[in-house]
Amino acid sequence: MAASGEKPYRTYRGGRQKGKVPLPGRERRRTSGPPPQRHDVRRRPRREWSGKRIALWTVVGLILLLIVWSVAGYFSVRSGVGDANNRLQSTAPGVDTVLHHQNGLLMSNSSNILLIGTDHSENGQPGRSSDEHSDSLMLLHTDPKSHRLVFLSLPRDLRVEIPGYGSSKINAAMQIGGPKLAIRTVEQFTGLPVNHVVIVDFGSFVSLIDAVGGIDVNVPEPILSDRFDCPYSASRCSSWQGWRFHKGMTHMSGHMALIYSRIRVNRLNPGDSDISRGVHQQQVMQATLSKLASAGTFFHLPFSGGNLLKPLSTDLSTNDFVQLAWVKLRAGTTLHCRLGGRDLGDGYLQPSENDALVIQEVLGNSAAQPPNPADGPYGPGCLSGNSAFTQTK
Repeated sequence: MAASGEKPYRTYRGGRQKGKVPLPGRERRRTSGPPPQRHDVRRRPRREWSGKRIALWTVVGLILLLIVWSVAGYFSVRSGVGDANNRLQSTAPGVDTVLHHQNGLLMSNSSNILLIGTDHSENGQPGRSSDEHSDSLMLLHTDPKSHRLVFLSLPRDLRVEIPGYGSSKINAAMQIGGPKLAIRTVEQFTGLPVNHVVIVDFGSFVSLIDAVGGIDVNVPEPILSDRFDCPYSASRCSSWQGWRFHKGMTHMSGHMALIYSRIRVNRLNPGDSDISRGVHQQQVMQATLSKLASAGTFFHLPFSGGNLLKPLSTDLSTNDFVQLAWVKLRAGTTLHCRLGGRDLGDGYLQPSENDALVIQEVLGNSAAQPPNPADGPYGPGCLSGNSAFTQTK
């Protein structure tokens, strides 16, 4: 060792030494001129966004958005369906015991859904708020294999045998025994098994119809009603003529649809009666169902899916509603049928012998036929498309 105590050598640890380390980068900076070029590195040319590529990614983005939107809408509707199921169980416990089990999926097998329309709230008639008569009875028959939808109307004044209670109007079954007895009565009279039931409160339809942007109804003839539910002051109502509806396709808000479904008297046609009112209600129900299954409603489901089902009480599940919408979308043929009979002047309709033929038309076992004029203004039959039944005398 040197006398001064300094080491005669330098110690390198990890490739470094005391002081500045001659790294390659520093050596390059000391030299003048551009850095040496490396010819063995090749950069891939940057791809330009072609029109096809933009279109492809746009489609992919829309598909993803549609999936997310559908899932959000599904969960929104599921909450409303759960409430509708609970309402049915609270008002008609055990109703599932009288329903026939659905044979397979609704989207691939035929089904019969009983629609019961009630109108017993806030209509200005004393005592009417507690009246549970089913003002409208209709069977929706789905036939996915033939791409058919059939709406079968049952006039509320048809004289039928109510199981355990004898002969009466068909709508009395709802008041006597609720939905369970109404289902049994319809099954016994038509011979068609009921797989599902939907109870519709017409009083709550105003908000539902407004929520879907209104409905389109084919008014069969000009209507001038009597002076019910006058919207003006008492002095003006004394000179008011009544509600007017023009013939043809008419767009209705929730309030106007409710008024249309409550019209009992048409001063322009003495042949109209309370049976015409049932026809109006069935039109409103059909138009609302069509609007609920439309594309416009689908895009609003994430925001309003739970509220749309507030007027309904049903056993249908969320998956059943999705399948029903698919069946409605694929249906190429829509029939509007009704059972009927003769007005005997006692407030009842005596069932027609041709009612059995209409049932076969509903099932697709025979060609659809319009009402026979020989059966009178309330005869049974089927019409296709947007045609509407009228009553004339």
